[in-house]
Amino acid sequence: MSVQPRRRADLSVFLLAMSIRVEQIDLYHIRMSLVSPFETSFGVTTERESIIVRVLAEGLAGWGECVADAAPGYSYETVTTAWHILRDYLAPALLRAPLDDPRDAPAHFRFVRGHNMAKATLEAPLWDIAAQQAGQSLARYIGGVRDRVLVGVSIGIQSSPDKLAEVARGYCEAGYRRIKIKIKPGRDLADVRAVRRAIGDTPLMVDANSAYTLDDASLFQQMDEFGLLMIEQPLGYDDIYQHHKLQRQLNTPLCLDESIHSADDARFALEIGACRIINIKQGRVGGMTNAIAVHDVCRQAGAPVWCGGMLETGIGRAFNLALATLPNFTLPGDLSASSRYYRLDLIDPPFELNSDSTLSVPTMPGLGVNVLQDRLDAVTLRHDVLRP
Repeated sequence: MSVQPRRRADLSVFLLAMSIRVEQIDLYHIRMSLVSPFETSFGVTTERESIIVRVLAEGLAGWGECVADAAPGYSYETVTTAWHILRDYLAPALLRAPLDDPRDAPAHFRFVRGHNMAKATLEAPLWDIAAQQAGQSLARYIGGVRDRVLVGVSIGIQSSPDKLAEVARGYCEAGYRRIKIKIKPGRDLADVRAVRRAIGDTPLMVDANSAYTLDDASLFQQMDEFGLLMIEQPLGYDDIYQHHKLQRQLNTPLCLDESIHSADDARFALEIGACRIINIKQGRVGGMTNAIAVHDVCRQAGAPVWCGGMLETGIGRAFNLALATLPNFTLPGDLSASSRYYRLDLIDPPFELNSDSTLSVPTMPGLGVNVLQDRLDAVTLRHDVLRP
């Protein structure tokens, strides 16, 4: 069953009647163990640190999650920098002045340059609260058009190509209908070949996390024979231009991730032919407002998008699912079931994989998940309470 989006004009009028006067902001620095190690070109992750934020406003509680890592691998932002920016700059600004609309948050936070992940962390609870005020699920509130989201699974680098193939086959048997594997120099073609042999015609993609240069073009040309869904971010994390040179040499679509931080970045990348697909992570682009803007640019350009994951708990996963209900999210996202990453999620019930390789989108007002305070407290390293 699909849901119809609210017309933008109606939504704008409705939101203007609202206000979000923040009374308290709780910051939780957490650490959680992964079910199994996750290796990328950055290194191996066995535990994930993050920041969970709770905002109390208008008698409601809204939740958000920071996607920054403990180390500056994927991004210059880390848990430490995000905590500083949230506690000392963004939270005080939000406590000083109420907002009428969560879409005002980017302008409200513009005095801080960069730090998109920190900004997204604090914008998220505002969307949660606004949707609760409207009595709608977050997905419906932003104009989502589906109640289930097609998902795949992302597999880290394994000890050998054969082991990777075994793991990939296991996820296919568990019901995932799209496989993504991480690659790095020395662990690429043999891995792709082994996994393609193991999973047959199941959609397969690779993610390089910026580990290669344009000199490796011939390597990616050889990947054309494997019928990949896409090659994600093969070149520099801050590059768009060189990607357009590589895309011209390949049949396989390139997908940009780390390079895209705004709607303008997406527009530029698509206009010069640097990619044919874009991975939208709301944390990377500064929040839901900017993520919707990137979605709209890609939709207008006829470029499909999908929603990437950052090892989120169920809180961040719920936001990703809501975002992925927008119409141009036509490719499976990295939004696997809770059990893929954590034995005990912070929400109840956890997200579970449906038989059609989808996750069900929460339907209760707002974010639509029940955060378990006792589990949150159990993994919290430090907790700060901020008030006006």
